[in-house]
Amino acid sequence: MTDPAPPAAPPSPAGLAEYERSCEGHPGGPEAGRMIREVLDRVGDKWSLLVVATLGGDVMRFSDLLRHIPGISQRMLTLTLRQLERDGLVIRTAYAEVPPRVEYRLTALGSTFVEIAHTIAQWAIANHATIEQSRADYDAR
Repeated sequence: MTDPAPPAAPPSPAGLAEYERSCEGHPGGPEAGRMIREVLDRVGDKWSLLVVATLGGDVMRFSDLLRHIPGISQRMLTLTLRQLERDGLVIRTAYAEVPPRVEYRLTALGSTFVEIAHTIAQWAIANHATIEQSRADYDAR
């Protein structure tokens, strides 16, 4: 007598199958999903995305970043820059001058994220009106 065939896997929602396969075959094994979520927590938050996109290939001072990122507070910019520095995406250089000067620039790793950040920002701008209309329609129900 032969063993019965294993049950078929339930169908995956569109796009999810690719994510599941990437986790199964990834060198990180079952930990790949956790790794992806952990990195997305950092690079997917709005302020990190805007800081990376704003820095681009430039070296900028804190006050310049603050001026170029509407809506961000000094405290949130400080926290975001510290996290990006901790994650190896930003380098902070302090100069022993009077007054002190601090500059920020992307690392080589951070530079690889610029194109992705710009693409997401462009998508957000292009689709903002449609999303707002969808929200209004939903809320009206």
